[in-house]
Amino acid sequence: MSSAEKYVNSLKQIKEAEDRIQSQIDEHKKKVSEEFRNFESYVSKSITTAKSDGEKLVESSTEQSRKKASAETEKIIEDATAKSKTVSARIDAPTVREIIDNLLKEV
Repeated sequence: MSSAEKYVNSLKQIKEAEDRIQSQIDEHKKKVSEEFRNFESYVSKSITTAKSDGEKLVESSTEQSRKKASAETEKIIEDATAKSKTVSARIDAPTVREIIDNLLKEV
């Protein structure tokens, strides 16, 4: 084999190696691209799910707070009503005299 043939043979081997490597690079690129698309889809779905779950949690918390506030308000009204009945029932003669005196001072 002449040196020119050896040189051409070496160039062919280098070219074949380059083609194999380029093929492997292209295949790896394709896999990474597909994985990236899958990951992007997963992230998008996760964000949508998290947003939906968050909105449901806010609605639930708001409703629970509203019910709790309503129950507390109702209890306060009931307590005030009961106390007002007790207070009005405790008016005795000295208290009536004091109220009348206070009203007559104004006149």
